[in-house]
Amino acid sequence: MIAYIEGKLAVKEPAYVIVEAYGIGYEIRISLNTYQAIKDLDNCKLMTHLHIKEDAHTLFGFHNRTEKKLFLDLISISGVGPGTGIVVLSSLPAGELKAAIINGEANLIQSIKGIGAKTAQRIILELRDKLQKEDSGTSPSNILESRRNTASQEALSALVTLGFNKNQAEKSIHSIAKKHGDQITVEEIIKLALKSS
Repeated sequence: MIAYIEGKLAVKEPAYVIVEAYGIGYEIRISLNTYQAIKDLDNCKLMTHLHIKEDAHTLFGFHNRTEKKLFLDLISISGVGPGTGIVVLSSLPAGELKAAIINGEANLIQSIKGIGAKTAQRIILELRDKLQKEDSGTSPSNILESRRNTASQEALSALVTLGFNKNQAEKSIHSIAKKHGDQITVEEIIKLALKSS
């Protein structure tokens, strides 16, 4: 119904934003991954899904089509509502979640708040083949790239919050990631960046 909303970010919170477009403020529920992607912006364009229930009309927003598509796939599963879908997308980046489903990593999916063993199995059972067909390019290297990018983004966010210049922090993180490889954690990146400054 509403495919996307583009406008000024009047309010930015980790769980929701208010986007002002043509004098109207749209309250939009978002995942933490979307928040990370837009929190430093003044204006943005969010892909949206309007969820209609008897007692509420709720807009959900996503910083890209991949996240929106995954959200729609998740809420198509019995027992997974839009609130749970947003929690799942806040817990794992879209690339890692897809890989976990395709590889049948039920324990990883079950570790997400609100997802029990049966629901994790149902997610894998109902989405594995569909995601494999759509995303034949999900290889181990793509998954590692996704993990590395997520760690780098989180570390960058933390360093900027600590008062670092964004460009210097990016350079520092890039050289640390190059030197230490894919398995380095966010905490290790931050510690090394603090030491090198």
